[in-house]
Amino acid sequence: MTFRTIIEPFRIHSVEPLRMTTPDERRRKIRDASYNLFSLHADDVLIDLLTDSGTGAMSRDQWAAVQHGDESYAGSPSWFRFLAAVQELFPFEHVIPTHQGRAAERILFSAVGGPGKVVPNNTHFDTTRANIEATGAEAVDLVIPEGREPRTLHPFKGNLDVGALEALLARRAADVPLVMVTVTNNSGGGQPVSLENLRALRGVCDRYRKPLFLDGCRFAENAWFIRTREPGQADRAVKDIVHDMAAVADGMTMSAKKDGLANIGGWLAMNDDALAEQCRNLLILTEGFPTYGGLAGRDLEAIAQGLAEVVDEHYLRYRIRSTEYLAQALDASGVPLVLPPGGHAVYIDARALLPHIPPLEYPGQSLAVALYEVGGIRACEIGTVMFGRHPDGSESPAPMDLVRMAIPRRTYTQSHVDYVIEVVRRVADGAKDLRGYRIAWEPKQLRHFTARFERR
Repeated sequence: MTFRTIIEPFRIHSVEPLRMTTPDERRRKIRDASYNLFSLHADDVLIDLLTDSGTGAMSRDQWAAVQHGDESYAGSPSWFRFLAAVQELFPFEHVIPTHQGRAAERILFSAVGGPGKVVPNNTHFDTTRANIEATGAEAVDLVIPEGREPRTLHPFKGNLDVGALEALLARRAADVPLVMVTVTNNSGGGQPVSLENLRALRGVCDRYRKPLFLDGCRFAENAWFIRTREPGQADRAVKDIVHDMAAVADGMTMSAKKDGLANIGGWLAMNDDALAEQCRNLLILTEGFPTYGGLAGRDLEAIAQGLAEVVDEHYLRYRIRSTEYLAQALDASGVPLVLPPGGHAVYIDARALLPHIPPLEYPGQSLAVALYEVGGIRACEIGTVMFGRHPDGSESPAPMDLVRMAIPRRTYTQSHVDYVIEVVRRVADGAKDLRGYRIAWEPKQLRHFTARFERR
């Protein structure tokens, strides 16, 4: 027997208080933070949807696993449990632990990048792009056309354009050290990539003898979308779909702060012996010994347990449905969104909601600040602030100006989500009164984290 209501597949074991704030307080706090939501004190945030990275709740069994953490410098039993858990899902020969995903990116692209190189992806996220560009290489986005159109319905808007990849390799194969695919495609609205697309990419990479790497941060959510949207996959176990995703790849980077269900950690994995040796040497130089990689044994244990829990279909059904619930309510209210909704977040199309604010006056930042001032919600601009500045110092509008409301895993209840819906509706009702911003100061890279803004 099935029911319309999908309940959380867990009970709440402990609670954390939220500090209630007033609109006047929030206006003062965000002004003091130079209108950068990353600069707020977390205690001044009511509903924190800035990121789903490391912000979820760990399970009872994960906290129990923490007590098994062994802090031996080399060869810890916690390392071997972590290794087994990773290879249970991703049977790559070499697994290199890191303190989080961007460390894996830095090590990988330090080894294969450099001036004159070009790395294609469906859409690079911020740290991936920054780590590529830091080596002097070029990061190229080749998502399918539907992936750049917020309202266009397509089951796999995260797919990499196979024809565009073929054309790039035909021109510059010697400059491409590897091809990367982000699952799910975070910068494009958390959109999934199909198995059919991954296998087609594998064929192109084989013809040009190029490695194919996954940015696998949300691999379980991507597998669930394959199971529910791709023909022939509906009756398959999520773990088996994950195996198929891994089978097309030569390696991966991973932030375990997402679909590892942990608060910290990640890894770099591959099958190439020579590349693995080079990457391990870089790991020892900057992260730690190859059996801990900058992580405590207790973190390795928590990740290992989280990998067992994240492929549970009851968890994934609840996870994806929670995001759909928020998206459907906002879409029904006329709030422009990236559709269909992705797995980990709902993305508001700020450019469509605020057409009176030009992209170079940062409509996404304006909307994100308003969500905080009105309701204490902290969200994240994914647009011209994040991606508009180029390595040569020039600036141009990003393909889309979005505001991402990322849902931490197993953290908020339906009433929290209902509150978010009310706040977004109220902000949308007054959208015409919102103003743009200018950047008063910015760093040379990843400016969205620390830039200071002024209202126009």
